[in-house]
Amino acid sequence: MVLGLVVLLVFHLNLSIDFSSGTRVEIGSKTPLTTTQLKDAFTKIGLHTDDIVISGKEKNDGVARLVGVLSRDQIANLKDKFKTEFGEEPNVSTVSPIIGKELTKNAIIAVLIASIGIIIYVTLRFEMYMALAAIIAMLHDAFFMISFFSITRLEVDLTFIAAVLTIIGYSIHDTIVTFDRMRENMHKKKRLRTFQDIADVVNVSIRQTLTRSLNTVGTVLITVLALLIFGSVSIRNFSIALLVGLLIGVYSSVFVAASLWVVMKARELKKKGVIKTEKVKKKHSDQPQV
Repeated sequence: MVLGLVVLLVFHLNLSIDFSSGTRVEIGSKTPLTTTQLKDAFTKIGLHTDDIVISGKEKNDGVARLVGVLSRDQIANLKDKFKTEFGEEPNVSTVSPIIGKELTKNAIIAVLIASIGIIIYVTLRFEMYMALAAIIAMLHDAFFMISFFSITRLEVDLTFIAAVLTIIGYSIHDTIVTFDRMRENMHKKKRLRTFQDIADVVNVSIRQTLTRSLNTVGTVLITVLALLIFGSVSIRNFSIALLVGLLIGVYSSVFVAASLWVVMKARELKKKGVIKTEKVKKKHSDQPQV
């Protein structure tokens, strides 16, 4: 994550035209297409792109992305030439820098609204410390995916945002299941008197829910791997983001959210005088922590 932060600050993310500015051209043809054929077609009208994806059963559909927004004359010329050469008029869509900024702002707002909703729900359903731990773990997952994409220089488009929001859902789901079991075990213990009592509650709860969490994510990973291997090139980055996010989501639910709650709960009980500092130090030296 530190490496990802450095790369992010120096090189920024590799943004697609969804978040910067550019032109997307969807080409249809009555005959199979090739990448070289489409590159040559763009070169003939004075345009250049290396971002071309061929799809369709008969390989007769293509999508090309060009940097920059084409003028009306360029779009008209492109449609005319491509219709003559391939038999179908292409669909051309452009994204201006203003629209790109709007999409970025809306994506950030969506995550913030989701975070506030989760904090309110978990606080009412469980407690504030669990809500804070869940949100920190969620942000950890989102930033880990951003770091991964900044290091690998994979393109960040709208499917990446969809993947991040999906992973947030899975991660929070796993975290809430663990917290629910922790709450049940706290009621059984009746009162937390030492740091080890808190650690025992978390350790037992994680052991009780870990198999379920691994089985849930394992079944989803099978689907994601199938998408990654057999899916279209256009959703490959989406599949990679899901794969990375699912793995880091399980990690954060077990090792980040639960451990943060232990730290915050111990501090709360120390302030209330339930846990004495001397006892905490003794437990630290005699028994293993979480």
